[in-house]
Amino acid sequence: MRAKLFNLLRSDPTIKSHSEEEDSIHNDPISPMASPGYASDLNPTSTATSPYYLSPWNPAAASPFAKSPWTHLPALSDVDPKTGLIYSLVREEGHVYSLAASGDLLYTGSDSKNIRVWKNRREFAGFKSSSGLVKAIVISGDKIFTGHQDGKIRIWKVSPKDPSVYRRVGSLPRLKDFLKSSINPSNYVEVRRHKNTVWIRHFDAVSCLSLDEGAGLLYSGSWDKTVKVWRVSDSKCLESIPAHDDAVNSVAAFDGMVFTGSADGTVKVWRREVGNGGAVRHVAVRTLLKGESAVTALAVAREAGVVYSGSSDGAVHHWDLRRRMEYGGVLRGHTMAVLCLAAAGSLVISGSADKTLCVWRRGKEEGHVRVTVLAGHAGPIKCVAAEVEAEEREVARGPRWVVYSGSLDRSVKVWLVSENGGQVIERTPPHVWGSVAGRHEWPRRSPMHLRGRQEGPRKA
Repeated sequence: MRAKLFNLLRSDPTIKSHSEEEDSIHNDPISPMASPGYASDLNPTSTATSPYYLSPWNPAAASPFAKSPWTHLPALSDVDPKTGLIYSLVREEGHVYSLAASGDLLYTGSDSKNIRVWKNRREFAGFKSSSGLVKAIVISGDKIFTGHQDGKIRIWKVSPKDPSVYRRVGSLPRLKDFLKSSINPSNYVEVRRHKNTVWIRHFDAVSCLSLDEGAGLLYSGSWDKTVKVWRVSDSKCLESIPAHDDAVNSVAAFDGMVFTGSADGTVKVWRREVGNGGAVRHVAVRTLLKGESAVTALAVAREAGVVYSGSSDGAVHHWDLRRRMEYGGVLRGHTMAVLCLAAAGSLVISGSADKTLCVWRRGKEEGHVRVTVLAGHAGPIKCVAAEVEAEEREVARGPRWVVYSGSLDRSVKVWLVSENGGQVIERTPPHVWGSVAGRHEWPRRSPMHLRGRQEGPRKA
């Protein structure tokens, strides 16, 4: 039995002991002043072959500050209530695939395996994983969860003595749980022809993460077509849901329900049930959408109870959860695939492969209105997040939101958006399909120019 277990671990390159990965962190620390050359050595996609090498946001190609590892644009106006760009963050080390905001800190992940922490428009800290493009980041209290291309979820905590120091405190699944499951043949599931693996582990990239903080649960979606449910308190995998027929691109937890979107063109709803002894399981309730285009992003407006889905055809569909999941209509403002979504107050922000962000405002009776289009990125926008601006700077026109967008042009842009301001560009009444000239239908699989070298033929 010991020999069999040893061979199993030796044959699986993605399983690494805690001490091995800790050594890689301590022996190769990230310095905030690391040179661009150091970063490009980590980047699996070489600068010379990158389609965005000639981007104006590439410091080595166009910036007079080429020797600086970061640069930013000054704020247009500290008192101007209008919507617009505040500044840009550029780090010459890879395409930005994920970001998360928490208070005055911004976390960004890229295909260089690094997670950068920004504060007050400056790089504040950084930490790196031993492997795996950083595809998702979520924050729960003092813990940061990151989802990676190698199928792992890593857990980080900030040092209580130094807020600029982060340490890895674990990964999902835990090594001891994996070893325990590996011994029992009944814990193996077939993932493809002639290949089995234990059910508690993702065997393909972790594409998305979502937290249900009230229930203490973390949900992870993967290209392996499953959604796994983790208990945050002890890092235990409670359930593996065979959710879709193709890659899971997005997951969102809300009010005892879980929404999943997939490259198979569907959006599904799952209800959480707790049985005897606290056992957790999820039951399929409804399929909200069944289309030809891949579902690439999900977002939930929690106060309003509205769920949004973005698709590879550039459409954003929405449903009213408080009206028995009634279909609300479709928003069309992009000419290429929607790659990310964020809900903030009465606003929903969509980022697209057409390099723009569309900002929509939700009304009570008149449906949604598109109030602005934010343009400035030189590449597809892969991730977006929004945080309400500090109260002392709110204006009479209502709360303002700081919107962060990460792009394959290697930059993060920071925008200021007023919830009740802006000029209405287009109105989309409920249940009415909008249209946009020159709409481009994407295939379900990513075109080659949007794939990182590690991305593979997946949608998001």
